[in-house]
Amino acid sequence: MFTSELPISLKVVLNARRHSFDRLLLESKLLCYIDTIMTQNESNCIGDALKRITDAIDVDSSVSVSVQLRGALEYGIATGELPANSRLPPVRRLAAYLKLSPVTVSNVYAVLQERGHIEGRVGSGTFVVDRGRPSASETLQMAAFDKQLDELVRMGETLGLSRQDIAFRVVVASARRTIKPLRILMLATFRDTTEAYAEDLRGFVDSADEVIAWSVDRLDDEVPPEADLVCCPHTMISEARRLFPETPVVGLTLIPNGATRVALATMPPEATVLVVSFFDDFLALMKSGVSRFAPHVDDIVAVPRSDTDLDALLSKADVLIHSSGAGYLRDQLRADQIAIEYKHTPDSNSVKQELLPAIEAARTSAVSKEIDRED
Repeated sequence: MFTSELPISLKVVLNARRHSFDRLLLESKLLCYIDTIMTQNESNCIGDALKRITDAIDVDSSVSVSVQLRGALEYGIATGELPANSRLPPVRRLAAYLKLSPVTVSNVYAVLQERGHIEGRVGSGTFVVDRGRPSASETLQMAAFDKQLDELVRMGETLGLSRQDIAFRVVVASARRTIKPLRILMLATFRDTTEAYAEDLRGFVDSADEVIAWSVDRLDDEVPPEADLVCCPHTMISEARRLFPETPVVGLTLIPNGATRVALATMPPEATVLVVSFFDDFLALMKSGVSRFAPHVDDIVAVPRSDTDLDALLSKADVLIHSSGAGYLRDQLRADQIAIEYKHTPDSNSVKQELLPAIEAARTSAVSKEIDRED
């Protein structure tokens, strides 16, 4: 039966239903389109650096996803991949992008906040902590300094000193303090890498200052030397403060050194690459770094050193990239296999912006203590 042959009342009903169906179909297509756009936006909104880091997370790995995510974010912050004051995506957005439970992402954020890597800002979101931003106590100390400076100027004027005389005496006092040599303790995990970090730092500090390499494993049998300042990778700040509660601690950003970057960039594009991390929580970021500096290589597998299939994977690999501490795996390689140690070096920008100001602050503090002892 054609529609034209139906009663008018039935035509009205059918037309209404047809329009309703068309509207539902249009709404359905619109929702699908919006969902597609939102999915694309979720990828864009987390940022290129965060996307590169989190894309290295392997849900099939023997390392739990929460450990991988925490390690990836923590090392991303420590290496500067996620710079200070950068905003992290909300918990639900990152969970949706990674296809994880919001509870998992929330717990990871909580741990990072507890360790001082990120902070929540009311009404703004979650951000990477800016370690260069003065704390409330530092602001109060600066206000107290300004007050004492005003009193010093008034005292000088009472003694008949001109402003030029006061300024000259301040400059002389400052110069006298800057010649105080310091003992700087470089703290890291492994002896060889710690010494390499210390050697790199010696090129930045005053030649009179002493940079001492001290790895964590030495603390079991030896007493560390006295130091005016302790520096370490950002990921070890909490441990360093626990080990040296009376000494100022400053964190450094580490980046792959030049030799590592060159080795990664010159790998054959057809190579089968196996990435092995000594620490589970470094795995995701290590894989991300390899992909970043060797974008021409597609076949990259990353596993922790405890992986049960490590021997089989190692036998099939053309190139082994291992973190410091996992160098023993080289003994299992054949003559036709290549081994690359994934080494780091202190980032020069981090040294200039974080370490050098801390050295001058420690120098001033050391002089003050010496003056107090003489008095």
